[in-house]
This record gives sequence, C-alpha cells and structure tokens, in this order.
Amino acid sequence: MKESLPPIYFYIPKSQWPVGDMPQIPEEYGDWMSSWNSRYGRGKYDWTLQTYLYLKADGLSCKLINFVPKEGIVISHRDFWSDNLKPSSKLLIVCIKVDREPHPYAQLQVVQNNQDELLKRSQFLWQSYPLRSWLQSKLIPRDRNRGARFENVAFFGILDNLAAQLQQPQWEEQLSALGLRWEVVKCDRWHDYSEVDVIVAVRSFEGSNTFDSKPASKLINAWHAGIPAILGRESAYRHERKSELDYIEVASTEEAIAALFRLKNDFNLRQEMVNNGKIRAQEMGNTKITSQWRNFLTNVAVPAYYRWCMASLAQQQIFLMRRYLILKANRVQSQLNQLLSVKSP
Repeated sequence: MKESLPPIYFYIPKSQWPVGDMPQIPEEYGDWMSSWNSRYGRGKYDWTLQTYLYLKADGLSCKLINFVPKEGIVISHRDFWSDNLKPSSKLLIVCIKVDREPHPYAQLQVVQNNQDELLKRSQFLWQSYPLRSWLQSKLIPRDRNRGARFENVAFFGILDNLAAQLQQPQWEEQLSALGLRWEVVKCDRWHDYSEVDVIVAVRSFEGSNTFDSKPASKLINAWHAGIPAILGRESAYRHERKSELDYIEVASTEEAIAALFRLKNDFNLRQEMVNNGKIRAQEMGNTKITSQWRNFLTNVAVPAYYRWCMASLAQQQIFLMRRYLILKANRVQSQLNQLLSVKSP
C-alpha cells in the first residue's frame, strides 16, 4: 500500500534556480555540478537538489519548487532560507542547517554531525536530527594498476579547511624528502582519486576544536575510493571509527609525517586499511542515505507537520515568539562580543 504523505517540497529560490539543463536523475547530477568553476555555493545544491533527485528516484512523491508554498513540508538548505521567513499555520519548514547557524523559525533542523551543538539544546525549541551527506558525485576510485606504489598524497577541499602548517613550503619539502608528492586537488577534480595513494585532511592542529558541525565526508569518500586516510581530531571521524584501520588520527605535522612514513614502509598496513575501508563503505552508500531520508520524513517530519497543523493559533504564535526572542538575544550577544573584541588590548 502506498504511503499517504502530505505535500513534500524541495525549495530553491527563483534567484538561485539551477542554470543549464536541469538534472532529472541522480546520475546526471555530477555532470551538471562539474560545469561549475567554483567550489563555493555547491553545498546548498548538493543538499537540496541532489536530495530531491535521490528521493524522487526512490519513488517518493515530492516536487522541486522555486517559491515557498502555503502548506505542506518544505525542505531546503540554510543558505536558501531568508531569516525573516515564518511558517504559516499549515507549513512545516525543514532547514538543512549543516555547518550554518539554525534558521530561527524552522520547526525542524537537519545537521550532519552527531555532536552538533544544536542537538544538545532543548528539543522543544530546536528539534534537530543528524543525516549523512551524499557521497562525492561520480567518484573515481584509485587505479588498481598503481599496485603497491605509494607516491601521491592529496587533500580534497578548499584551503580554508586545511591547517596552516600544511600550506607551508616546509610541509611539501618534508614530503619530498620521503619521496612523496603533495597536491591540493582543485574542485573540478574532487571526484577523481585515480592517481591518489593517501589523503591528508586536517583543519587545525591548534586547540581542542573538534569541529562538531562538520561531516565525515572526507573519510567516507576515502573508503569508497580505496585509499587510506590521515585525519585531524574531528568528532565526525571519531563517531564513525570502529577500529584503528578506519583511519590514522594526527595532532601535529610531526605525527602526520610519521604516519606517512609508516604507511610508505608498510604495504600490509595499507592493504589492511584499504580492505577495511571496502567493508565500511558498504555501510554508507547513497542507498543507505536515501533510506535515512525516507525514515526521517516518514517518522519525524510527517508527524511534526500534523502536530503543527493541529496546534492552536496561540500555540503557534508562542512558538514563533520564543524563536524571535532567541534571535534577538543572539544578535545582541553577537554585537556585544564585537564591541568587546574591539576594546580588548
């Protein structure tokens, strides 16, 4: 029996509607996205357009729209939502918050890390749920013909997300002394791991920041690509970790160099990590993510929608007023912090 659901929409504002030939199925998304020359701004389409394509292909009755409807469940990335948008009496807003600030008036928030700060707040006001991000589109795994070669070390991402020490000439010189070549892969090749032997991805060696709003995408993509990963101290990676073969965690450039030296001289360890990654990858394909989304919509969003519709006007207004007061308080605190930072020596 076909499930009975309220109207479900994925929203992209008209001003940011996808250009070119719109992908109609998930397999076309990677080609459409590869036409972009910039990394910035891709995430909001990955989370909104790509999610729509996967769920539509899975048989979910949903629509992609460029306006905010008056009723139903409407889902979109935080960057697509205006701060001032409030849900009507029959509208449930699902904000894909990921690593942004939560939308002040959305009834549900989607996060990408099980340690996200929003999950620790009152669920009465901030109902949030963790969902994994999609795999890198059109991912090309390491070429098997490379065999036991261990030469190319790469970072897949933007420089803003790479530790400052790994952007210095000394880092590249140290790798060269080990017979290794370092590359920061450009965004138009983020899908291509064919010539890569290991990835290094560390946001920072400083302090105790575990980046609780960031995903484990680099690790999961490495598993699917068939290569070992050397990673920083991030909660998303630690959450996924089941054994030491999942990845090598490092807290300094010295530890990163030592990890590379160890991998270079231990083919068996590399092979064990690759084989382990193949097993882990089976747990985290896009089919599993599609199932997670369907469970979220069916078991969380739909009941929340009906609860919102059945709430009295007074109850809805109280909810929105509390959110407004939190928004104002946060803005005042932000302004105060800016003033204090200017006055401090």
